[in-house]
Amino acid sequence: MQTENLVSANQFCIHHNVEVSFIYALHQSNLIEIIRVEEEVFLPVHQINQLEKFVRLYYEMDINLEGIEAINTLLLQIDQLQTQLVYLNNKLCLYEID
Repeated sequence: MQTENLVSANQFCIHHNVEVSFIYALHQSNLIEIIRVEEEVFLPVHQINQLEKFVRLYYEMDINLEGIEAINTLLLQIDQLQTQLVYLNNKLCLYEID
């Protein structure tokens, strides 16, 4: 399997000074995806920004995994509502008369 769009979980943990068990805990909470290739664990590149956000919440702000789950759910809802708001505003502009 190609690993060009993957980052080694061990390298990520070393670079960010976090425990590998934190990665596994996030995976068990369905907050991130991990990919196993042979004996090594990798993270998809597209998740790195999200994972870095979780690291800041957990290590810098001392928020537990349940709190991170709640925050993530609320942020996803906000994104959906913002997308819906833009769509509705665009639709409303079609009906406005100058």
